[in-house]
Amino acid sequence: MKQAILFANGKVQLPFTLASYLPTDAVIIAVDGGIHNCLSLGFQPNILIGDFDSIGDKELTTFQEGDVDIIRYPTHKDETDLELALQHTIMLGIKDVIILGGLGARWDMTIANILLISNPLYKDMNIKFLDGSQELFILKAGEDSKIMGQPGDTLSLIPLMGDVRGIRTIGLEYPLNNETLEFGTARGVSNILNYEQVMVYYQEGLLCCVHRREGNSRESKDREKR
Repeated sequence: MKQAILFANGKVQLPFTLASYLPTDAVIIAVDGGIHNCLSLGFQPNILIGDFDSIGDKELTTFQEGDVDIIRYPTHKDETDLELALQHTIMLGIKDVIILGGLGARWDMTIANILLISNPLYKDMNIKFLDGSQELFILKAGEDSKIMGQPGDTLSLIPLMGDVRGIRTIGLEYPLNNETLEFGTARGVSNILNYEQVMVYYQEGLLCCVHRREGNSRESKDREKR
């Protein structure tokens, strides 16, 4: 299955495990000012999309002269540039998407981006935000979701847009057995992986999962000390 990597214009901490996510045929999409994140991390975009209010005309001309597909939208529009980029991946028939730089720089954009991937339009897609040692994604109702990591990793289950019912987990320090996580509560935050593989299942609602790889976090701190 073909994969797309989207570089947005927020803050980026490069995941140390990023190489394991990137097949050689991944489509690299720079979302407007996300081109700076893309280039600074050593990637060459296949597609540059947005209204380009974060890119200078001279810089844009350079990309137009290169082997980059330029897709420009008007500044006055209803969608964000990231939303347009996700819609474009649907047009390309790509269902597996990783987003870098989609969180952290602005609170309003961070909230909007998290809610964006919960849109029913993307229910058949696998969309994941990566930021350093953290991953954020939506789990699918009615399916056994297997999450791979290391014992000691942190896993948070956060209900979106209402209560999430019928949750069962296997392999977490604080198990849930056909229980409900109520919207607007923090009960599901900061659970712990007991094994390299855990399972999460739920029947009804919309459940956001945040996986923090503690091993990568420690590795990051060790590198900073050096």
